[in-house]
Amino acid sequence: MDFPSANGIARPIRLSLATRRFALDSLSHKYGLETRSNPGVNFTKGELAGLTDIEKYDLAVKKIALEAPIRLCPGELVSGAATLGAAIDHLVPAFCDGETLFGSVSHLTVDFETVVKKGVGHIEEQAKAAFEKHKGTEREPFCRSALNCLEAFRIYHKRYLEALKGKSEYSANYENLLHVPFSPAESFYEGVQSLWFTFSFLRLCGNWPGIGRIDVLLGDLLTKDLEEGKLTLDEAREILAHLFIKGCEWICGGDYGSGDAQHYQNIVLSGTDENGRDVTNDVTYLVLDIVEETGISDFPVTVRLSRSTDEKLLRRVAEVMRFGGGVVAIYNEELILRSLLDYGYPKHDAVKFANDGCWEVQVPGKTFFTYHPFDSLALLQRKTLKGYDGSVDFKSFEELYSAYVKDLKAFLEDLLQDKLNFKPDEPCTVVSLFEEGCLKKGLSYLEGGPVYNVYSPHIGGLADTVNFLYAVKKLVFDDKLVSFIELIGILASNWEGHETLRVLARNKYAYYGNDSDEVDELCARLLNDFADGCDALNNRSGYIFPGGVSTFGRQLQWSKRRLACAHGRKAGEVLAANASPTPGSDHIGATAVIRSYCKCDLKRVPTGAALDIKLLPSLTKGEEGLDALVSLMRGFVTLGGFFMQPDVVDVSVLREAQREPESHQNLSVRVSGWNARFVTLNKEWQDMIIDQNESGR
Repeated sequence: MDFPSANGIARPIRLSLATRRFALDSLSHKYGLETRSNPGVNFTKGELAGLTDIEKYDLAVKKIALEAPIRLCPGELVSGAATLGAAIDHLVPAFCDGETLFGSVSHLTVDFETVVKKGVGHIEEQAKAAFEKHKGTEREPFCRSALNCLEAFRIYHKRYLEALKGKSEYSANYENLLHVPFSPAESFYEGVQSLWFTFSFLRLCGNWPGIGRIDVLLGDLLTKDLEEGKLTLDEAREILAHLFIKGCEWICGGDYGSGDAQHYQNIVLSGTDENGRDVTNDVTYLVLDIVEETGISDFPVTVRLSRSTDEKLLRRVAEVMRFGGGVVAIYNEELILRSLLDYGYPKHDAVKFANDGCWEVQVPGKTFFTYHPFDSLALLQRKTLKGYDGSVDFKSFEELYSAYVKDLKAFLEDLLQDKLNFKPDEPCTVVSLFEEGCLKKGLSYLEGGPVYNVYSPHIGGLADTVNFLYAVKKLVFDDKLVSFIELIGILASNWEGHETLRVLARNKYAYYGNDSDEVDELCARLLNDFADGCDALNNRSGYIFPGGVSTFGRQLQWSKRRLACAHGRKAGEVLAANASPTPGSDHIGATAVIRSYCKCDLKRVPTGAALDIKLLPSLTKGEEGLDALVSLMRGFVTLGGFFMQPDVVDVSVLREAQREPESHQNLSVRVSGWNARFVTLNKEWQDMIIDQNESGR
C-alpha cells in the first residue's frame, strides 16, 4: 500500500500500515462525502424572530456545537472533526428556513500559540475581564458573544469526551482531551491534540484559518519528550501524521472549479526567533517526512530560508520538492524581515511572520487581513488608453508612462476609499477569540479588533503590463516601426491584417523573465511607483495599506475583458500569473526568470510577490538534480527574492489525468497560494495549468 507520485519516484515508507490506510480513506473522499451529506443546523424564522445578528450567531454556534455529528475515525490518534458540509463552502453551517445565515472568515492565521502554550482557559479569563470592562457600553454584545462561543466550545469538547470515554482503542485520545485544549499542553501528543481540536472547532464554525509556524508551536514539547524518553521520533511522526490526515476530511472529489484542496490551512517551517536563534527542530523534519510519504497537499508548506540556512534542511526541502505537486514553497526570511521592519512592524512581531493561510505575509494571531487583486493590464488598456477608442495620442514613452502611473495611483485611492466606506456587519466571534486585541478592545475581527488591520492591494498582470509598455516603447518610440495612433488602431482590430508585425512584436524583444536589464528595470520602476502609491495611503483611518503582487488564478477570469496587447498577444488570452512571466515569453530558463524578478525591490511590497517556477522532472533527478534545486533556492535568497512556488510537473501526466481522472485522484498541482488535486479543477482551470507548464519551459 503506497501513495503514487506524479513523477514516478517511489515514496519512502515510514508510517504504519494502519496510518497509511487511514490516510487513503481520507484522501479517497470517504469523510468529505460524509460531511457533504449534512450541510448544517437549521432554524425556523420564529426561533430567531426579534434577535440581533450577534444573538442569532451565538445561537447558531451553540446549536452547531450541540448537534454537529461526532466523528471517530477507526485508528485515529487525534480527535475532533468539522462535520457540517456548508463549512466547506466558507459559510457558518447554519440555516433559517433553508437560507444561509452568515458567511465566515479566512485569510488569517490565528493565535494557536496561546492555545497550545497557555490553553483556551487563558482566553476564557480574558473574555470574562473584557465583559466586565465593556459592560454597559456598545461593546458589551461582542463580549457577551465571546463568553457564549467559549461555552459552545466547551459543549463541543464535552461531547467528544463522552464519545471517547470507555472505548479502549481511544483511551489515549480521551486522556489527552481531558487536559487540552483548555489547559496548556504538557507533552507533544497533547500539543498536537490541542492544536487540532481548536482548529477543528474553528473549521466546524465555517472558518478557514492557517496553522502557521507548527514547528515553533510544537518543537519544544517534542524536544522535552524525546529527552525524557516519553516517546520516539517514529511515534511522534505517527501522531503528527494524523493531524495531516484529519485535515483531509473535506476532500469530496468531483469538479470544484479551482479545486477542492484550498482551505487556507497553510503551514510555515523554520526561520529564526526574536533572538536570531534558528527554530528548526525535529518537528520541521517530521512535517517534511509526512508530506514526502503521503503526498498530502491540503497543508501547503512554506519554508523560511536565509543565506545561513543549514545545508541539511535545504537538501531535505529539495528531496520533498522533487516529488512535485508544489506542496513546498519558500520565503526569503531576510528580505521579508527587512520589509516588515521598514514598514514599521516592531521586531518582536516581525520575526513571528507567517502567512494568511495562503502565502501573503502577516503576523499570526494579531492581524485582520484582506486583499484586493486587480488587473493592472486592464487598467492600462481601458483607462489610460481609453479602450483603444483613438482619443489619446502620447508623444513620448515618458508621457504614456506618467499617465498610466497617475491612473494607477488614482485607482489605489478609490480602492481604499471603497474599503473605508464599507462597514462589515456580520458577526465572527469564534475567530475573534483567537486574535489578539479583539477581547481587549471589545471589537470583533471585522470591526478593527486585531492589533494590525491590513488592507493590501495586489497588482495583478504585472508582467503583462510591463511587457505591453515595453513593446510600445520599442515599436513606437525606439524602433519607430509604427506610430502610436497606428498601433492603437491595430490593437483595436485585434491585430487583424497585421500578422507580420504581431509576430515581430511577440518574438523580437526580450521581455520580462529573460534577465534583460532594459525591460526588468521598467518592471522595477513600475513596482516602485505602485509601492509609492500604497505608501501614500498607509495608515489612513487605521488601515495598514501594504502592496503585493498576485493574481491567485484570476488571470482566467480577467482574460475575458482583456484587449489585444502590444507585445503580440490577442484579445482574451490567459496571460501572466502572480509575479511570473507572460506565458511563452521566457526562453532562457528558471534562473533567468528569478534574476528578472529579483531586480525589483521586493521589500517594497510587504505582503508579498509570488513567483511561480515550473521545473521538468528530468532536471531534478538524482544527486545532480538535488544539487540544482538547492542552488536554485540559494540563488533566490541571495538575489533578494520574496516568495517562490516551485513545482516539478510532467505535462504528459497532467494530460493523462485529464483523460483518466479516476486513476489520478490525488495528483496535486500548485495553482497559486494553494494546491489543488488536478482532477478536481474544471477543464478551463486544467487547461490553464497545462498551458502555463508547457509555455514556462
